[in-house]
Amino acid sequence: MKNLLTRLKTAFSKPAPEPARPQEHQQHQQHQRQQQEPQADAAKDEVLINAYCTVWDLPALDFPHTLAGRRDLSYPELAPHLSGFVGYVLGRGDGQMTRNRYHAMRHIQRVQQHLSLGVAPEQLDAFAGWAQRANAIAFLADGSIRDPQGRILLAANGAEPDEQAALPYPQQAWQRKQRSEQTLAQRGFTPAASLPPLISEPELRMRAPDEIAARAFALLAVAVRAESLNETMNSGEPLTPDELFQRLPAAQAALTPNERDFMATAQPSEEAIAKFGWRYEAAYLLEWALGLVDTLPFPDAICDVPLTSRVLLQAGDLQGALHAARMRPDSEILDALDQHYRLHWIVRQAQVQQQPAPAGLNADVLMERHHALNWLVRFEGKGCIHPMARRRHPICSALWRPSGYG
Repeated sequence: MKNLLTRLKTAFSKPAPEPARPQEHQQHQQHQRQQQEPQADAAKDEVLINAYCTVWDLPALDFPHTLAGRRDLSYPELAPHLSGFVGYVLGRGDGQMTRNRYHAMRHIQRVQQHLSLGVAPEQLDAFAGWAQRANAIAFLADGSIRDPQGRILLAANGAEPDEQAALPYPQQAWQRKQRSEQTLAQRGFTPAASLPPLISEPELRMRAPDEIAARAFALLAVAVRAESLNETMNSGEPLTPDELFQRLPAAQAALTPNERDFMATAQPSEEAIAKFGWRYEAAYLLEWALGLVDTLPFPDAICDVPLTSRVLLQAGDLQGALHAARMRPDSEILDALDQHYRLHWIVRQAQVQQQPAPAGLNADVLMERHHALNWLVRFEGKGCIHPMARRRHPICSALWRPSGYG
């Protein structure tokens, strides 16, 4: 196999990439400029490489190099830069969603570190070994995106990629994908084999228990408010936000802006009531992650709503919940995420084909759990948007009527 240096020499002997199409020209130009700005800091005989790494603790740069820049997610400009990079990926070639394009996009969404460095030609194979350990893809001056071995994943001009090119994933991620597929097959579910592995232990920054507990209180408050506003299930006056915050004092500070607006609206739309009523499922998922409930049942039915409410009511406040919590191992949470991701894909495929969810799967439960799991591992907002109108959550409010306040 040709080594990295040979491949890069071949790349830079090729014609310059074709101009971007008009609608993507500005974004393409800006991304190229952002990538190439540090080039002046690299020696003239060095290859400028932008490395996008998904691991949190980077391996040492144990080879000679010129570091032109380094930033992680604590730098506010990195997130919009990565968003622009996703746009660049989607704009290569004819824009069709190929396997490499999809996997590259998912990789960028998991990036935690961005390095720009100059590497002398004789050190490029050493860089390749480091990139594999850092789980990095490389963006080069010719506009190509490459795997750790220098093989083309996406060419700037849309040319065919190297058949041997492969997105890097930690070994734990591949092993978890295989276990999930085996587990789901035993239940009769077969997600697409082409679906990628997900975030794994070397890439993980799990949210802290106090943040998780606060969100669980907030989700419960929102769900109960939605339930109490549901006229088809409640003949009395709805619970006010003040009543809920008095009973769940940790909830208010942990609301999202959309949840805050919902809580403050006297008469939300039926769609909003239905949507927020399903937050019981996300609250239960977070209780499970904290070890406040024993099991996470298969997503074929709604959660035990009285139990979901009772757990946090008995805890009372944030300190009470943290005292009772026994955070589950990272591996257990990542296993749940991987399985729910693959099951959610099955449900989404059925929706695309205008078919009901397969027997044995509840689409709404899956969506809420998947969203909560993504949030837990800091992958929120990716691939969890439900395209259809929400059904109401079939719940009961006995614990929450005024007679239950004691």
